[in-house]
Amino acid sequence: MAINLRGKSLLTLLDLSPEQIRYLLDVSHNLKAERTGFQVYQRFQGKTLAMLFEKRSTRTRCAFETAFGEEGGHPVFLSSADIQLGVKESIEDTARVLGRMFDAIMFRGFSQEMVEALDDYSGVPVYNALTDMYHPTQVLADLMTIEEHTGELPGLSLVYAGDGRNNMANSLMIGCAKMGLDCTILAPKELQPEGGLLERVRGVAADSGCEVRVTDNLTEAIPGADVIYTDVWASMGEEDKARERINLLTPYQVNQEMLDMAGNDVLFMHCLPAVKGQEVTYDVIEGPNSVVWDEAENRKHTIKALMVATLL
Repeated sequence: MAINLRGKSLLTLLDLSPEQIRYLLDVSHNLKAERTGFQVYQRFQGKTLAMLFEKRSTRTRCAFETAFGEEGGHPVFLSSADIQLGVKESIEDTARVLGRMFDAIMFRGFSQEMVEALDDYSGVPVYNALTDMYHPTQVLADLMTIEEHTGELPGLSLVYAGDGRNNMANSLMIGCAKMGLDCTILAPKELQPEGGLLERVRGVAADSGCEVRVTDNLTEAIPGADVIYTDVWASMGEEDKARERINLLTPYQVNQEMLDMAGNDVLFMHCLPAVKGQEVTYDVIEGPNSVVWDEAENRKHTIKALMVATLL
């Protein structure tokens, strides 16, 4: 089946079919091979990308900016201090203006409604590079990394340990459900996924022949896991909740004992940045099971693949 994503936005992985995700992963592997083989192309020559940031970033900014620039395009960084985004101008008007001047828009910020408005009013592809609700480009890189290290996706088991309501838990559930991985969200009852989204994702998982589970019990979640994933305990904008989160989430810290409980040659993953000694111990993130640096690099290859697929 031919896959055509030209002109398509990515606001959440719910927007994509399993076949479309599979296509993006295949393109990602090919583009990484080009990069490591020193093959240089200029696919985006004459194209422009607006990069809108409300939140700080290392991997996301570097991945989008270098991926677009390497292909001959011109990325323009725009922080909320640089433009009238939601201040003296509505998001709808900003979207209309950017859509007239740019070939695509990347947004990293707080509100999912903001990225949806950019998509509704700009008329060009819009990429969600993180909102409080979803982080789809990260999960594309995660799936690519798992596939590199295991050779497969369907039938594997991923456990996410930590804040089960955040954008990473939401997006990992969706990505796993789309691609046939069993996904367990291991979180205290106070921080478990929202019921409506969970029900929707379980419907997707049923179609793919996998399961999405939620538990607060380590002995139910960890044994047999192929991947253990975690994230910071207090996301950007939630720093005032750090003490509360430490109290709730300390039992779910990823440490060597948790890896041993898996009983497999389990992969450790983290979207970064990490607070070493909180959600993960130093020996685990720096140890032989950790693939976080491959995961970080693959942000670039999957983001480039997304833009190649939607702009050319």
